[in-house]
Amino acid sequence: MKVGDVVSWERTFTEEDVRRFAEYSGDVGEHHLRPDESGRLMVHGLLTATLPTKVGGDINFIARQLTFRFLRPVYSGDTVRCEVKIEGLTEAGPYTQLKSSWVCRNQHGKEVMNGEAEGVIKI
Repeated sequence: MKVGDVVSWERTFTEEDVRRFAEYSGDVGEHHLRPDESGRLMVHGLLTATLPTKVGGDINFIARQLTFRFLRPVYSGDTVRCEVKIEGLTEAGPYTQLKSSWVCRNQHGKEVMNGEAEGVIKI
């Protein structure tokens, strides 16, 4: 892993994903559980935010700070691809400090979320 590396992850969100997340999180806002005029459910922002955190989990990243900017809604049936870029790596004793940024786009190439993270990886 080096500065400039990009790791990606893609996921298609389902109605079942949205309903389960509502149950687990307690966020049962009507806009998540009542279909829109196209029959879709709006995906929770924090469910969308699991995309960059999945990439972090793959490298055993322990987050210390996360910033999310939600730019447009994601709906059931949407496929979202998240690209996480390594912005900085610094050795610090038994840890490597890591800074990253990410951008998530839907199947139409529209940016739906972006953000940054700082934290550590235990060596």
